[in-house]
Amino acid sequence: MDGRDLVRSVKAIGSGGAARGLRTVRAAWRRRRLDAAGLPQRDGERARVPGPVLGAEPGPGGGVVTFTRSQLRISVAVNGSVFWGWDGAGPVPSHALSGRCPEPDPRAVLEPDKDGGWRIVAERVTVAVSRHGAVEVRTPGGVTLRRDLPPRWWETPEGGAARWMQRSEVAADARFFGLGGRAAGVRLRDGTYRLWNTDPGRAAGPGDDPLHITMPVQLVVAEAATHLVFHDTSWDGTVTLREGEEGAGSGHDRVGTCRLRMDGGPLRCWVLVGTPARVLHAWAALTGAPALPPAWALGHHHVRSELDGEDEVRRMVAGYQERDLPLDAVHLDAGHHEAHQAFTVDRERFPKLPVLADELRRDGIRLVSVVEPAVGSVPGNAVRDSGTAEDVFVRDAGGRLVEAVGRPGESLFPDFTDARVRRWWGRLYEERIGQGFAGFWHDMDEPTSFTAFGENTLPRSARHFLEGAGGDHREAHNVYALCMARAGYEGLREISPRERPFVLSRSGWAGMQRYGGAWSGGVSAGWPGLRASLSLVLGLGLSGVPYSGPDVGGRDGRLSPELYLRWLQLGAYLPLFRTHAGPRAGRGEPWEFGDDVLAHARVALVERRRLLPYFMTLAHLARRTGAPYVRPLWWGATEDRALRDCEDAFLLGDCLLVAPVLHPGADRRAVRLPRGRWYDTATGRAYEGPAQVLIDAPLSRIPVLARAGAVVPVRGDDGSLELDVWAPARGRTGGGLVVQDAGDGWSEARIERYVTRWEGRRLVVERHGEDGPGEPPHRVRRRGPGAD
Repeated sequence: MDGRDLVRSVKAIGSGGAARGLRTVRAAWRRRRLDAAGLPQRDGERARVPGPVLGAEPGPGGGVVTFTRSQLRISVAVNGSVFWGWDGAGPVPSHALSGRCPEPDPRAVLEPDKDGGWRIVAERVTVAVSRHGAVEVRTPGGVTLRRDLPPRWWETPEGGAARWMQRSEVAADARFFGLGGRAAGVRLRDGTYRLWNTDPGRAAGPGDDPLHITMPVQLVVAEAATHLVFHDTSWDGTVTLREGEEGAGSGHDRVGTCRLRMDGGPLRCWVLVGTPARVLHAWAALTGAPALPPAWALGHHHVRSELDGEDEVRRMVAGYQERDLPLDAVHLDAGHHEAHQAFTVDRERFPKLPVLADELRRDGIRLVSVVEPAVGSVPGNAVRDSGTAEDVFVRDAGGRLVEAVGRPGESLFPDFTDARVRRWWGRLYEERIGQGFAGFWHDMDEPTSFTAFGENTLPRSARHFLEGAGGDHREAHNVYALCMARAGYEGLREISPRERPFVLSRSGWAGMQRYGGAWSGGVSAGWPGLRASLSLVLGLGLSGVPYSGPDVGGRDGRLSPELYLRWLQLGAYLPLFRTHAGPRAGRGEPWEFGDDVLAHARVALVERRRLLPYFMTLAHLARRTGAPYVRPLWWGATEDRALRDCEDAFLLGDCLLVAPVLHPGADRRAVRLPRGRWYDTATGRAYEGPAQVLIDAPLSRIPVLARAGAVVPVRGDDGSLELDVWAPARGRTGGGLVVQDAGDGWSEARIERYVTRWEGRRLVVERHGEDGPGEPPHRVRRRGPGAD
């Protein structure tokens, strides 16, 4: 027995209630016993490397290169994406991929390379394989973007799952981004990052890693080109990054490096090359187009933890309505369930929930329900009894049901890696739809099990179906939430086929965008939590999840009026705009902070509603292209190294630049501008980039700038669509896209293209369609000097 664990056990029993504390202690020791008995031993592991090359066999898009101790399969697709897999690993089956792999490039040629290696030459990329197994990805011009050194495996004599390690080198000027949601900053600086979805058990800030969504997806940005690399294995692992340094050491560049260590799974990899927009377009084609949220989901959401009941919901909604504050959705947490069991209702506190939902919907407000995977294990629970009858719950290596501790107490967990179980779970959402709910947020889906010590998840030895391949929780853990999101999304498609599902997940993995978006979980309520919120959204967007957002205000403390307002102002420009209140975070509604804050908060909330047509356009474009709504400043200018290092501002689509206030006491802030002319939307003043400028940021607003020539669709006072047109620089043209949503169903949306240009002193705005240029069908507001 570990003495430290004994101490933790005693502390757990003495805190949070003796009954719950005792359950978490039992769960921790139970998990330890199961893992000791159910996991293979790794004694006597042997290291292996590929060895010298023996030959190569051409195949579709590339071929197979044989070494003395392994084989390397390489294929280049018609879109330029590169796949390779060691030890015969193919691209499928994969939880990340959306379906069929991209077609191999028939023009790609496998041919001998210098020094006894081989190379595949294609139109968009060249892949070179050295005689000892190093793999280089080069541009058509011969510039090396990435060099993966020969991998190393460790296997047990009994043939157990191989651990492996891969070292890689990138350009000296390269910067690393991605790896899912990271709180420390969107740019991943030197350090080690873990690939294991984790509930930290407390409100998280920049120093916490890993968090709820980790992905082995890196976006590497260098002056020569951008590339995305995805190592398609869901096992636990670490990524150690070191940025390069130009001119280091006797006048030579020091390359950037990445060292990936994985505890198992196949060693297979995808590399996508191009501009950031092209790379994420290819990523969406590979892993699936982002789900299109219903129009109401782009508005203002509010969640208040532990509501007392229906009357308190009505009072809270009335507070927004009496003060003429926009509100589009109210989220109910697990407190509205009976004994915290999903798909139930506490009839004492919510006796007429469908009536409440109908009242809110008539006022344009949707009701959203939390859904958690833990199912109370006590017989008599309808979900538990149904699941037991259909044998849907995770079992241990001995075939016994795995019990862990969730919010309902002792709990069972469905095995979402089984399509049969997903269908069973998806049918349960009919109860929620019957109660009047319009959307769902998945919580505790890492999955989380409360334990006194050790990992707060299921035992690693727990068995999973894994789409028929079979395996344990070491492989299933990171994809558990992805599969749960799939179950919810596909179930809702069956139950309400005419409506677009709304599913948020706290956890997830590569490909989760197919089923909905993400919320950040509980971030800390201080200024560091505010900064972490932006990092998480940017990082998820660069990992392929365009729709995400934090809980505005955090979860673990009362906010100062200034911090509340600055967080609200940031949230108003993020894809998911959800404010949060609760016992530990204060009530959290705008009127609780005084009249001045209320007036400024109203401005932010009204501006979000005004921009809803723009957010809807960004949502449709994300579905078509994979481009995130929220983008780093270097999105269209990767050659600008100063922009690559900027983490305190972002682009909202192509048209707007948002510079939130992230530190206390600031009434001005420096803003780095990309190339071109930018207008302060509050004052109309023009700035020329690239430059760093100082802009006023009074408590009433944060700096928001519009790109010269931009066409921004907005909501008019009467609810109609209008166009804000910002004048291009003299002698230049501009333009933009507007996508009008056909409703919350599946009808194809109409895309409108606009061009702006000067004719003498007159700013002309034209709609370009199949019939040629014409007058815009919407009211146009011309903005900028000389545009009136």
